[in-house]
Amino acid sequence: MTTESGIEDSIDAVGSVWPLHSFVTANPLAGFEDRPFHEAVDDAGRLLGGDGYPGPPVFRRAWEQGRIDPDVIEAGLTAHGYDGDPEASLDRMAETADGAAGATTAADTATDRVDAVLTKWLAAFLDQGRAEWAMPNREDGFYDAFRTVASHDGTVPDAGAIADLPDDPLDAIRDRLVDCPIDDWPAVFEYQLAALPGWTGFIKQRAADGDAWQSAYPITLSGYLAARLTLADLFDAPLAPPEDPDGDGAAAEIPLPEVWLTAWEASYRGELVEAVTDASEAAAAAPDGGRPDAQLVFCIDTRSEILRRHLEGTGDYETHGYAGFFGIPMRHAGYGADVAVDACPPILDAQHRIADRPDPLADEGRDDHDRWRGALAAARTGIKRLKTNVATVFSFVESAGVGYGAALAARTLHPGRVHDLRDGADERVPDEHEFCEPSVDYNPDSVRELREGLTLDEKVEYAATAFELMGWDEFARLVVFTGHASETANNPFGSSLDCGACAGNPGGPNARVLAAICNDDAVRAGLCDRGIDVPDDTVFLAGEHNTTTDEVELYAGDVPESHAEALDRLRADLETARAGAAAERAGDMGAAADAGVRETERRAADWAETRPEWGLAGNAGFVIGPRELTDGLDLDGRTFLHSYDPSADPDGDALEAIMTGPMVVTQWINTQYYFATVDNAVHGSGSKVTQNPVGNVGVYQGNGGDLMTGLPAQSLIGTDGQPYHQPLRLSTVVHAPVERVTDVLGDNENVAELLDNGWLSLTVVDPAEHRVFHYQGDLEWSTVTPEMGTAAATATTPPVADD
Repeated sequence: MTTESGIEDSIDAVGSVWPLHSFVTANPLAGFEDRPFHEAVDDAGRLLGGDGYPGPPVFRRAWEQGRIDPDVIEAGLTAHGYDGDPEASLDRMAETADGAAGATTAADTATDRVDAVLTKWLAAFLDQGRAEWAMPNREDGFYDAFRTVASHDGTVPDAGAIADLPDDPLDAIRDRLVDCPIDDWPAVFEYQLAALPGWTGFIKQRAADGDAWQSAYPITLSGYLAARLTLADLFDAPLAPPEDPDGDGAAAEIPLPEVWLTAWEASYRGELVEAVTDASEAAAAAPDGGRPDAQLVFCIDTRSEILRRHLEGTGDYETHGYAGFFGIPMRHAGYGADVAVDACPPILDAQHRIADRPDPLADEGRDDHDRWRGALAAARTGIKRLKTNVATVFSFVESAGVGYGAALAARTLHPGRVHDLRDGADERVPDEHEFCEPSVDYNPDSVRELREGLTLDEKVEYAATAFELMGWDEFARLVVFTGHASETANNPFGSSLDCGACAGNPGGPNARVLAAICNDDAVRAGLCDRGIDVPDDTVFLAGEHNTTTDEVELYAGDVPESHAEALDRLRADLETARAGAAAERAGDMGAAADAGVRETERRAADWAETRPEWGLAGNAGFVIGPRELTDGLDLDGRTFLHSYDPSADPDGDALEAIMTGPMVVTQWINTQYYFATVDNAVHGSGSKVTQNPVGNVGVYQGNGGDLMTGLPAQSLIGTDGQPYHQPLRLSTVVHAPVERVTDVLGDNENVAELLDNGWLSLTVVDPAEHRVFHYQGDLEWSTVTPEMGTAAATATTPPVADD
C-alpha cells in the first residue's frame, strides 16, 4: 500500500458533497453499499455517527395510522425470533433505544480544537466568490497556502512549526505517522477523513470533478490530511480511532428496526404492486385509443406525477416519463452566463458543450433583454459595494434607507404582490429563449474542453434512444419535452429543488436541445431509417415546469400557425391542471386548497418562507412501464414514473439503460431523503432558521464547524414536528418479462449488489401472464400469488452476512 492509495481507499467511506449552487442528492452512505443495509448503518454509525433507522415513535405512528400491515409485521417478527406481538416489540424497541450521550473526554476536546482551526482555513480557502477579502496564496493550493498562513494562527500551539512542514504533503503525513505501525495507517486515514465528512466529501467531489475553482485553487485529500494530522499533533489529539467496545463491530443479527422498516416497505409496496397488476390486465384488453391531441414528456420526478395526473384529466393528452436531462449529457452555457454547468446526472460525464446563441433576426428582443439585465446587475453591484464598504455604509443607510426599507417591508409583508410585479417585469422583458437558439450543430472550430454541438449521427442516436426507451410508435401533432425548475427566494438549498437529473440545474435547456434535434429534417430521415416514423405534421417544442407554482412555460416561438389552435388549447388546459395540482400541494403544506395557485406564488416570492415546496419528500416507489399502468391512479406524488414498453425492447437494451441509469439515480435520491429524515442533525442540515451559508459551497449550523451534507429539516418534517417524508427504501416495480430483468442484473453486478444488500427492492409484473415476481437476492425470485397476498409475499429482509 502506498500512502496515496491508502488515502484514496479510505475516502470511500465518505460520501461526495456538491456545492449549494448545484446541490446533488446522493446516498450519504454510498461508501457502505457493498454490505447489507443493516450492517452498513451499524458500521457508518460507528465511523460517522448518527442513526440509520427511524426511531420507535416514527414506527409507532406509522403503525397507528394503519400504514403497516399487521400480518406482515407479525410474520416478520416471528421469522427473526422476536415476540410476534407488534405492540410488545414497539415497547421493547423504545426501551432499548440508545439515547444516552457519551461523556466528554480530553481527547474529544482536543479534536474539537483541531476541527475549529481546520474548518476556519477550509472555509477561507474554498470560498467561491463570497468573501470580500480572499485568503492569501490560494493559487498555490491548499497545503502550501495553509503552511504559509496558518503558521501565524495564534490559536494553534507552536504554530510556527507549520511553516517548516515538508514541501510534499505525503512526506508530512509519513512524518506524523512515523511511530504508527503501517498496518494501522488505513484506519487512521479513515478516522481522520471521516471526522469532518462534510468538508472532506466536498473536497472529494471537487478534486474528482476538476471544475474551474479546482483548477484555479487546487486542493487534494493528501494536502487536507497533512494539515489535519499536523494540527492533531500540535493539539495532542488522537490520531487513531478509539477501540471498538463491541469487539469486531459486526452486526450479528437482523435488528428489530430492520424488521419494522421492511414490513412498512412491504405494506406500501403491496398496494402499489396490486394496482399495477390490475392495470396491466386492463391495459392488455383495452382497445387502441387513437392519436392523442398532444404528448408531453416530463421528468420522472415525483412532482411531475401530480401535474401529469391533473393534465390528463383535462383532455385527450398522453404523458410520458423520461429522465429530466432528456438523454443529452451536456454542459450548458446560458446566454450571458459567467460559467457553464454540467446539465446531466453525476453518474455521467458531460460530452457536449451547448451554448445559447442569439438569433441575428431577433436583435430587438436581445437589446431589450440586455438593457434590463444590465441595469439590474449594475444596481445589485452598486448596492453590494455600498453595503460592504466601510466608508460608504452609513451614507448608504441615510440616503437609501427609507426606500430600501420600504422594498424590504414589501417583500416581507406582501410577497404575493412582489411575485406579481416580478412576473409583470418578466412579461415585458424577453427571455433568452425568445431570441436565442441552442448550439446543437457540431462546430469543429470551437476550441474548448468539450466540443460544441452534436454531429448528425449523435442527434439521431439521442432522439432514437429517447423514443426507444419510452417505447413510442405513434406521435401527436404536438410533442412537448417538459423540463423542470423551481422558483424560490432566499433559499440556500434552491438548487435541491431543481432537476436532479441535470445536477441541480433547470431542465429547460435540455428540453430545448432535444426539441431542436427532433425538428431537424435530417434527423427525422435518420429516425425513419431506424424504423421510427415521425409524421410530417408533428411539431416538437420544449417547456419548463415550475415545481413551486406548477406553472408550465412553453417555448413555442417556432410553432406554425397550423398548430396555433391546438397550442392555445394546450396552454389553457395546462392552466387548469396547474390549479388542480397547486391546490393538492398547497393542502399538503397546510394551506387552503382553494387558494392553491396564489399560495404557491406567495411561497415562491416570500424570502421568509422556510418551505417553498415539499420537493421530492414522500418518494417511495419507482414504476418502469407504460403509462397505462398508472394512468388514473392517484400516487400522491410519491412515485417516480419512467415510460417503458417491453414489447418494443426484445433484446432488453432499453431496460438495461433504465435500470443502470435512472433507477440508480432515484436510489440516490431516495436514500438522501431517507437518511436526512431519520437523523437530520448528522445526515441533513438542521433547521433553515439557524443555518449560515458559507462561501457559496454549503451551510453551517451556527457560526462554524463541518459543512452540513443533506437536506434541511423543513424539506422533510412538518410543522407539527412529525416526519412528512415517510423514511422508506425505494420500491421498484418493473413491467417486463422476469427473464429479461434477470439478464440485466446478471450483466450489471453493481445494480444486483444494491438489491442483494437491501438498499432498494425490485418487483416484476410480467406483461404477458400478469404474474408477479419479487426479487429475493442472488438472481432468485419468489412468485407472488393472489392466495399469498402481495404484501406478505414481498416482506423480505436483507441477507445476514456469514460469520
